[in-house]
Amino acid sequence: MTLEQIRIFLCVADLCHVTRASERLNLTQSAVSAAIAALERQHDVKLFDRVGRGIVLTDAGHHLREAGERLMREADNARDMLHTMSHEPRGNLRLWASQTIASYWLPPLLIAMHRAWPMVNMGLRAANTHEVTDAVSGGLADIGFVEGELPPSDLVRRTVGQDELLLVMPRSHVLARKPGFDAADYRAMSWLLREHGSGTAAVVERHLNAMGLSSQDLDVLLHLPTNEAILAGIRAGNCVSLLSWRSLAQGRPREFALRRITWAERPRRDFTALTDPRRYQSRAMAVFLRDFAPGRSRDEPGTGSRGGRSLGTGDGRGG
Repeated sequence: MTLEQIRIFLCVADLCHVTRASERLNLTQSAVSAAIAALERQHDVKLFDRVGRGIVLTDAGHHLREAGERLMREADNARDMLHTMSHEPRGNLRLWASQTIASYWLPPLLIAMHRAWPMVNMGLRAANTHEVTDAVSGGLADIGFVEGELPPSDLVRRTVGQDELLLVMPRSHVLARKPGFDAADYRAMSWLLREHGSGTAAVVERHLNAMGLSSQDLDVLLHLPTNEAILAGIRAGNCVSLLSWRSLAQGRPREFALRRITWAERPRRDFTALTDPRRYQSRAMAVFLRDFAPGRSRDEPGTGSRGGRSLGTGDGRGG
């Protein structure tokens, strides 16, 4: 039994005439007759009795008519639902993001999306860059957001934002007012760094390489999994780190000195949205990427955007 057979049967039942039904359906009379005959044969029932020159429904036909009308209403509802979903965002949107993006960049966008399209149920999971990439490839995430460089893959990549790391240290640190730093200064400081596999760790390593160093050359006390843990460690000990300015954009404790890198190339990175071209892109995905996470101009410390506060310091006193 198919929906097309039911549709033909209901038209014949309404008109009690095969020829008129074929004209209304724009089908041949033989096609209509064959559909009715197939239903009767498949289920071993008689749906119509021939009375004179017309046809009338049998008892089985009356029952099928009631059930068929309910079925077609449900089919219409399903079609309308799919049409709505293709034009109006709804359903689930699974987002994975590396920590800085999940904690500081995405939340305002998710709130804006929810207010515009409340029928979209969004879930956000924070993970490191490699875990996010694997989640998108494995179908666990509809969209992934990561920081920095990625290994080659078949995933579609789209730059949606930028970021910059600042040197963070206690205001009381002996080098807090030093106008510039060199490799010897870096070796002399005690460091707290993000865990291996994070986007921040990759950018830090690239910055160190530009200064002729690697993380192996530093006095690294701990590798920690969150920006908040590192900031707590800086408070507790006379340590330094390189962190996204966004992690301090919501308010800087007075005990921190923030230094924008001027003695080497600035450690910048892109925020990249990842999608899998092998998988269906829902309307919710398309709208979120188009309207709420499009490619944006560079957003930097000291520009006053996103909060209107200058975070960069050039002399160690403004941190």
